[in-house]
Amino acid sequence: VQLQASGGGLVQAGGSLRLSCAASGSILSIDNMGWYRQAPGKQRELVGAVAGGSSPNYADSVRGRFTISRDVEKRMIYLQMNGLKPEDTGIYYCHAHVITIIDPIAPRDYWGQGTLVTVSS
Repeated sequence: VQLQASGGGLVQAGGSLRLSCAASGSILSIDNMGWYRQAPGKQRELVGAVAGGSSPNYADSVRGRFTISRDVEKRMIYLQMNGLKPEDTGIYYCHAHVITIIDPIAPRDYWGQGTLVTVSS
């Protein structure tokens, strides 16, 4: 199973970016997908996630500015980031809790390689 994230870059404060993440490989189904981020010198934190047909949940720091959407058929998740702030700077990782074809009774967590988002003031 691989997760491929894209869409990071450099943007000025107040700007927008859209991240995408595609899951591929021996996937039977995906329980939930989400985005995490890690700022320099800090621990990785949840940005937001969506499970099945539920509404996404968000960290307080991004609620109202970021929007997660998911395409179940395409096995993709998106993160629309508006009103970006310098404190949003970090490496953004997509995550998926996957039921694999090879071992369907033992779902596993998979991570993308990370994409860098830099917000200048």
